[in-house]
This record gives sequence, C-alpha cells and structure tokens, in this order.
Amino acid sequence: MTNHLRSEIELLKKRILSISAMVEESLANAVEALRTRDVALAQTVIKNDKEIDQREVQVEEECLKVLALHQPVAVDLRYIVSVLKINSDLERIGDLAVNIAQRAEIMGNQNLVPVPEQIMRMAGSTQKMVKWSIDALIEFDDGVAREVLAADDEVDHIYANMYIIVEEGIRSDIEHLDYWIHYLALSRYLERIADHATNIAEDVLYMVEGGISRHKG
Repeated sequence: MTNHLRSEIELLKKRILSISAMVEESLANAVEALRTRDVALAQTVIKNDKEIDQREVQVEEECLKVLALHQPVAVDLRYIVSVLKINSDLERIGDLAVNIAQRAEIMGNQNLVPVPEQIMRMAGSTQKMVKWSIDALIEFDDGVAREVLAADDEVDHIYANMYIIVEEGIRSDIEHLDYWIHYLALSRYLERIADHATNIAEDVLYMVEGGISRHKG
C-alpha cells in the first residue's frame, strides 16, 4: 500500500466513525424522545439529519475517489467496498431515527397513551445491535459481528407479536386508534433499523473474512 493510499484510507476510517457516532446518538435521542414525550429532543433529531446526510455524501465521494485514483486490491478493496455499503446503511438508520422522532413529536402533543413495553424492549435490542455493529466495524471484530446477526431473531420475534398487541389495543381502546397505528409504525421502523445493523455486521464479516455471509442459514 502506498503512503498516499494509506492516508486516504485513514481519512475514510475517521469519516465513517464520525457518521457512525452521529447516527448512534440520533437513534438514542429519538428513542428517549419517544419514551419521555420530549418534543424538543425529537425536533433536534429531525434537524440534525441534514448533517448526517451531508457526511454520508462526503464518505461516498471519498470512496469513489480512492477507487478511481488508486485502484486498490485485496484487503484494501474489500474495505472500501464495505465502507460504501455501511455508509448507506448508517444513513438509512439515521432516516429511520427521524421517522421515530416524528412520531414522538406528534404523540408528545396529544393525550398520553403509555408506550407498550414491547416497543421499548424492541428499541433497547435495536440500539444494542447498532452499537455492536459499530463496535465490530471499529475493531474489525467478526465475533461481535456474529452477535449482531444472532440478536436480530429477538427483534423479529417482538415485531411479529406487535400485530397482535396492536389489534388487542385497538379493540380495547378504539378512541386512541391513532396511537396504536403509530406504535405499529414504530415497530416497523425499529425492525428496519435492526436489519440495517445486520447488514453492517455482514459487511464487517466480508471485510475481515472475505466471504459474503448474506442469505446463509
């Protein structure tokens, strides 16, 4: 690896870690805004998404520049290709955090209906998966990446049960139908975030091991 390519890759690492930290914070704040009905915090999440979008574009442009100028091979090529994909997944997690914040903002201005315990469990598991996937990226840790893949089953299980919970909620509390629809949407956002965390973990495995793990049992 040339010194120039090494410096470009180090810059990429700093930028992807920067956007990772912003996305993780955005998700944490969105969940907290939902839990506490903090409208101001929800609005902060929504406002900060522009910065995440801008950084996502910067990382993509940097990756394409490195590919075009240096034509990396082997491990370096795997890393840059993986960063391109991880960058996109992080941006989508940021968008989904905004979706959560928007629902929190709406519900914060209405009569209070408690957030189902299952939603908060799902949020906790999803945040854990995002954190682990970022940790795996930082440390190039295939073991942590595999823990992310395993954790996705719990989120999927809770998500599948949310339809029953929402149906029962609507039957017993039809006056707050809009809330139950919000909660169903929130569970979908969280399930999608968990999927993106899984994508990141799979790309870390590709970085470390060189094999593609998607679609495997």
